[in-house]
Amino acid sequence: MRESYKNVAAMLADLKPIDPVYCVYPHVYCATAEEFLAGFPGRVLYAIKANNEPKVLQALLDAGIEHIDCASLQEIREVRALSQDVVCYFMNPVRLRGAARTAQQEFGVNHFVVDHAAGLKLLLNEIDAKRSVIFVRLAVHHKSARVDLSSKFGASAEDTLTLLQAVADSGAEPALAFNVGSQVMSPDAYVHSIETAIGVLERLPFKLRLIDIGGGYAKAYPGFAAPPMSDYFAAIVKAAHFSLLDNGELMAEPGRALAAPGCSAIAEVLLRKDNKLYLNDGLYGVFWELRYDAHDRYPARAWHNAKPLNGPTQPFQLLGPTCDSDDKLPGLVELPVDIQIGDYIEFGSIGAYSLGGRCDFNGFYSNLVFNITDPDSLPPG
Repeated sequence: MRESYKNVAAMLADLKPIDPVYCVYPHVYCATAEEFLAGFPGRVLYAIKANNEPKVLQALLDAGIEHIDCASLQEIREVRALSQDVVCYFMNPVRLRGAARTAQQEFGVNHFVVDHAAGLKLLLNEIDAKRSVIFVRLAVHHKSARVDLSSKFGASAEDTLTLLQAVADSGAEPALAFNVGSQVMSPDAYVHSIETAIGVLERLPFKLRLIDIGGGYAKAYPGFAAPPMSDYFAAIVKAAHFSLLDNGELMAEPGRALAAPGCSAIAEVLLRKDNKLYLNDGLYGVFWELRYDAHDRYPARAWHNAKPLNGPTQPFQLLGPTCDSDDKLPGLVELPVDIQIGDYIEFGSIGAYSLGGRCDFNGFYSNLVFNITDPDSLPPG
């Protein structure tokens, strides 16, 4: 099967797809990655959990991303299938038995994370400590995070100090990590988290080289405003007065910030009932993230006979194809009033937490993913 089309119109004209189609815009990913690499004052790790589609990952690698935040051995394998040079980090405090050993011995992974003494003991039984960097994850909280990522993982300040000393005693290099949340709506959250971390480091009897300040950099969606990325960078630069070793470095783990902009999903209208449109994709497919309390829709445009469908619009309720009555998108979407069965809707800004979370409930699933090569083509939004 072919890998790419010049634009969406060419794809629709050629395929007239029955299944949902997912379009990757490599030039958009290139611009997004370049913005983050230029703006963040340190090492940028792409959090592959946001989108592990090989075409997306390849686009980010081509754009200059050289470090990948992985949560499982499978994600490490997916990275290695594309590159032997990129540096993988195993940044999940809980791992399958033997996974850390395999990651280090077979894939050259030397960066790990813990948040509890029991987890440190398990990790040290599997890896060569002397060639490893072990991050201790500190719990940090802020009200502006739509999802608190320290409710499940993260040690208290006192336990963090104890664990950092234990890592140093093991022969591994100690480092510090924290992650305030997902869709963090205020740059002040990073200021608060950095100040919390500095309070811990001031009590540590030695200096560290690496500080990982995590992800959570929010992206805007229709009806869901977010600060520009430059505001996050400015807040981090202003607050990050860590006393590190001379070769010290900050790290970040952007997932959504890198993955969201460069991907679109194209769904066919299967049925129209007044202002209700039934699609061939839904909450068990690429829209699964809309189940959570954050944004409720994506930017959208309509297609008819492989051409943009324009004209007066009205709000529509969108529903998925499964037999589950809750398989409906929560937000109303403005679309042309004359949209009909057989037309297509393209949804933009859908690259984050979409493809990786699909399931085949009721037998609905699609693996149609194409690159869009025309640099003048952009997804909706």
